[in-house]
This record gives sequence, structure tokens and C-alpha cells, in this order.
Amino acid sequence: MNANTSRQHPAERDDSAELLSRTARDLPVGRHEFHRERLMAQIHDMQREERTATGAPAVPEADAEVRRFRLPRPAIVLPAMAAAVAGIVVAGFAVSGGGGARGGGDGARDGALATGPALTTQVGAASAEGVPRLLDQISLAAADATHPTVKPGQYVYVESRTADTFVKTVGDRTSLASHQLHRRQVWRSADGTKGWLIDPAVNDSPEGETLSLPDEQGNTPKAYLNAPSYDYLAELTTDPDELLAKIYKETEGMGNSPDQQAFTTIGDLLGESYPPAELYSALFKAAEKIPGVVVVNDAVDAVGRHGVAVARLDETSGQREEWIFDKKTHVFLGDRSVQVRKATGEAALIKPGTVLYTSAVINRAVVDGVKQTPSQAG
Repeated sequence: MNANTSRQHPAERDDSAELLSRTARDLPVGRHEFHRERLMAQIHDMQREERTATGAPAVPEADAEVRRFRLPRPAIVLPAMAAAVAGIVVAGFAVSGGGGARGGGDGARDGALATGPALTTQVGAASAEGVPRLLDQISLAAADATHPTVKPGQYVYVESRTADTFVKTVGDRTSLASHQLHRRQVWRSADGTKGWLIDPAVNDSPEGETLSLPDEQGNTPKAYLNAPSYDYLAELTTDPDELLAKIYKETEGMGNSPDQQAFTTIGDLLGESYPPAELYSALFKAAEKIPGVVVVNDAVDAVGRHGVAVARLDETSGQREEWIFDKKTHVFLGDRSVQVRKATGEAALIKPGTVLYTSAVINRAVVDGVKQTPSQAG
């Protein structure tokens, strides 16, 4: 397997990159749609640059860099975005054959993760049959699970493995590439004002970086649906109809369609939050009411675990978002976004079978301090 996030050469960073390095530190608001837009922006800018080039010499492959993209959304949506500090990557990953890390060296610099060719996966067949039954089973399993209460002073800890695909140009050639699968650790306080992130895709330092508020501008944004704290989630309704209505209302105008954005919003809550058990169960009951939800009987998470997926196809982008669950226990394993339809124009670079994001949850717990892991908890 291969994964991660590309970086700019330090000389290429500008004010916008500096802004991203301060604000883009967490999971994105509607992450898959954001990554798709960003990838398209990269492709567009690169092709435009190549068309208007005036005989500039090719860049030696050893000095290849991913070019800076044009930010497709206002920076105000960025406080919850992962893997974007460098401002040049699109989350993605693909399984080729049985998987196994495939490191690479083209263009990799000191501190950057290994790169390799864009990875692919076989697109699994999807069916609307069995969706209610599967989501009912998942909801029951979620309700039975033990979700501890996060007390003041405690932190939600989530460890995952993530991987991504990005666009890079060597000389006059533009292609998709991937970075090595990597470990991600995040800590968030119950009220959401304190936290820490260790992710080599975001920060070269093995020590990671703070997520604590206020930020450098003195802002302390309140938690909301697409950037929730545990305390915020604990106050949400657990009635599936009311919950879904709230999701539609608060995400109005986001994404490619209201239904897709609602599905994506619920999916974002599954990965790096720790909702109370009743809410966790209600999220799946709410998802059952979203039109277009299907079942994929065989899907693979970032670390190669096979499971069954609850999924939905974005008709605009041709990408399918998949939530992957253990087939027996129905425990959430991870999620991914797969290109399943042939695209045209600039998007044709993204072939069917390209996985644009993948994540596998390895550990989720409540701990008493930043950088503390469950094994260290007394």
C-alpha cells in the first residue's frame, strides 16, 4: 500500500501556504468533496501552465515537486482539514493486488514520506438491496458498544493509518502519484479547545503540532456539525429524523448535492470523533434515510482489512464514498473514496479504480492528557 501527503519545497511557500499551515490541521469539512475540488484545481492549473509555457527547460526528475494548487474554497472552511498544510495534496489511496507498502523515491525530499505510482483497486459491485438490514445491524452493534463519557480535562484519542493520491508534474508531464501509508494520531479535549496532532503528512516534526485554541489570530471558533467537539456531540438529538433534518439544514449549499453532503457529513463523524453510543447508533439510522445509499459486499480499508461497505455515489464527480465495517461484528474499520466512473476533460486523469482517500481506525480511546496513549493510561 502507498500513501500520504506531498509537500512544497520551502522556497515555494507563500502567504497562502502559511495560512494553511496555521488553520488546516484536522479532518476536512466534507473532506472527499474538498479533496476532489482541490485535485481538479491542481490538474487545471498544471495543464494551463503547460499550455502557456514558452519553452522552459524540463525539471530534472530528482528535483520534481508537486506544484502549488489554487485554493478552490475560502480559507474560512479550513479549520478542520487534515493533510493540507503544504497545500498541495488530495487525499487518496488504492489497493493493488494484495497490497503491501510500495515506497518510492521520485521527488521525495528530506522529511517527506516516500512516494510511488498512483495505486488502484478493483471497483466493487454495489447494490441497494440489503441496505436497511445492514444499517440496522450496524446501528444495533453501535448501540451495544461501550463508549466512555469524556470528562472535562480528558481527551478523545484516535490512531489511524491514512493514505492519499496527489498530482505531480515532472518537466512537462502531469500524473497521479501516491505517498506511503502512514500513522496519524490526534488528541482532542472534550470541549474542543485543546488538542494535538502527530501526522507526517501535516508536519515534518515527529513531535507533531498543537490543535489548541485560540489560534494565532486569537480566534476560538465554536464547535459545529462539521467541526464538532465531544461536548457538542453529546448535546445532539438522537432521534434519527431530527438528526438528519439538522444535518441537511446545516450543510445546505455544501457539496455537489444535499444527499451526498449529508452522507459525507455522517461519514466524517465516524472517523475521528467518539460520539456517545446513542448518537453513534442514531447516525446509522439517519444514514438509512438518505436516498442513493448502497451496499458494497467487499471493500478494503487502508491496512488491507476486508469488510462490507455502506456507500453512496456522487453523481457529479463519479466518486463513491465507502464506510467499511467488519462483516461479523459490524465494527467500523475505516473509510475510503473511490473513482468508479470514467471522467472526461481535465478529470480524465483520475481513472476508475483510483482511491482518492483511505483511512483505517486502529485505536480509539479516552485518555487523560495530550500525547498520552491508551497503553500509557493508568
